[in-house]
Order: sequence, then C-alpha cells, then structure tokens
Amino acid sequence: MKMQRRLALAVSLLAVGLGAGHLVQSRSAKPAPLPAADQTAALPDEALPAPQNVQQVAAGAEDVAPAMASSLMPLAPKMPMPQEAKADPTLPMAAPDAAPMAPRPPAPATAATASAEACPMTLDLLSDTNAMIGITLSAPCRPDQRVVVKHAGLAVTARTSGSGSLFLSLPALETAARLELTFPDGEKIASSVDMPEAAALRRFAVQWLERDAFQLQAFEGGADYGQPGHVSALTPHTPAPGIPAAGGFVTLLGTADVDLPMLAEVYTFPARGDAEVLVEAAVTAETCGRELLGETLTAEGGKVTVSELTLAMPECDALGDILVLKNLMPEMKLAAR
Repeated sequence: MKMQRRLALAVSLLAVGLGAGHLVQSRSAKPAPLPAADQTAALPDEALPAPQNVQQVAAGAEDVAPAMASSLMPLAPKMPMPQEAKADPTLPMAAPDAAPMAPRPPAPATAATASAEACPMTLDLLSDTNAMIGITLSAPCRPDQRVVVKHAGLAVTARTSGSGSLFLSLPALETAARLELTFPDGEKIASSVDMPEAAALRRFAVQWLERDAFQLQAFEGGADYGQPGHVSALTPHTPAPGIPAAGGFVTLLGTADVDLPMLAEVYTFPARGDAEVLVEAAVTAETCGRELLGETLTAEGGKVTVSELTLAMPECDALGDILVLKNLMPEMKLAAR
C-alpha cells in the first residue's frame, strides 16, 4: 500500500539518521494529500516524493535515541494520527518523540586539581637567634605523614601533626639557606631564607639511617665526661629561645617513629674558645657484627663539607663496648674506651 511504503521509507530514514547522528527534515509546504483512489494499487518507487532540505548533524554526548530516551524520561503526549493511517489498522505505529533531556551537570574536578585547590601547602622560614631556622609547614591534606627535611646535605625525618602542620627548628649550615621538604608520594615543597649569622659560627653534624646509631660528644675548656663543659645528647646545653648561646650546644634532629627514620645530631661551637669533638658508636645487639654507615658535615663560614662515615663494628661478644672516632677535623682516628 502507498501509505505503508511511505511509512516504511520514513522509518528507514529515521533509523539511518539515528545511527549516524540526528536527521533534521524541513519542508516549505505541506505534503501533498494522499489520493483517494485504490490504496492497494502498486506505486513505482520512482513516484515516491524525495525528502527535501535534509541536514545531518553529528550526535553529541548528551543526545539519546528516542528508543533509549523513552525508557529514561517521561513520554510526551501522543499526537493524533492522520485520517489515512486510521483507516488501515495494519499500519505500524510511529514511535513517540522523547521528552527533551535535562543538561548534564559539569564534570567534577580531578582529584589532583581538587587537592591542589582545596588543600594548598605553605612553607614559611624564619631567621632565629643563634642562626637557627624556624620552620612552619601547613599541609591540611597531609596529616600524620612522614616528611624528609633537607638542608645543605643534612637530611632528617619529621612527621606532620593530625592537622597537617609541622613546627621545627633547624641549625643553619649556610648563609643562603634553602630547605626542601619531601612527602612519601614524592611531592616536594621548598623555600629559602637568608641566615647571615651562620657565617660567624662553626657547626659539626653526624647523621645516620635507622639502626646505624652514632652519638656526638663535645668537650669544652678541657672538660671530661660528666663535667660542666661536656656537651652531648644527654646534656645538650640548648639555649632558651631568643637568647644568644653563651657556649656550645647540641641539637637533636629527626623523628624516630616513622618508616626508615633519618636522625642527626648537630654541635654548634661556642663563639669563643675551642672544643674537642668525638663521635661514638656503642656495640649493641642491633649494631654488633655489621658495618655502620653515616655522614659527617662540617660548616664553617657558611660553607659545608660532607664526608662519608663507615665503621665496622665488633662481633656480638663485645656487647657494651663503645668505639670512639677522634680528631674528625681535619682527620679521623679510631680509638676504644
């Protein structure tokens, strides 16, 4: 039938349009009415009127075919069918147009972008008395995280608080001090501060990793162990904040309760007078029978020299002994006590 062929052609064109994109058809005038003659008469294919002004546009990501949209959105009210279609109940029913879809909300920002925008990190450095660097880190999205603090060859571990903050005091080894903080995922933050007072000080440091423990001992004014001029981790002689030191003092650095702790001890020489500096290593169950590795750092006039420190420890039958490294500046000698 002529009407069946017209509808079949329209359905075919609609299916092709939906497969490749939207099919938009416009006409300047109403289609010619169907003849009232015998509707069962065959009509040549060439007599079918060709559609005019057909435009094809690419389908967007938000476009949905009517068949899919009908299962997702409420259907629009059905339009009455032409009189000719009602006369033949065998004609296929045209699919109703889908209701227009609401625009999608904008895609959320990526995790990295959201983290950078919502949780910016700041690192502030302050030049403090006795050439100490005051460190203030604010990292709200990095609570309770291991941090490696690096400065002029010195490297120690720290841990942020539950709010992602960190407050630390570090001896300056250079006049133009640069600090870099590294987090477990490799992200870093750095800053610099001028420390002119460091040029007038001498500092000696020993640093080690995890179980390779060393202890720094300083003796001022010819003092011996346990005397007032003996400066160590047990008697650091740390000056009060904001008060210039009268003599030398030891600064203990590093947080031990983190993975792979990095620890150090730094001795600041007195402004006047000399001191003898030793590095000790105790023979314990964790250090006996193996080699200890570390580094020493000497800072004078704002310039730093870094040297490797290697020490072969006695077997475990020597538990309780202490090995002493003397004359570390300028040369190293090994002694036992």
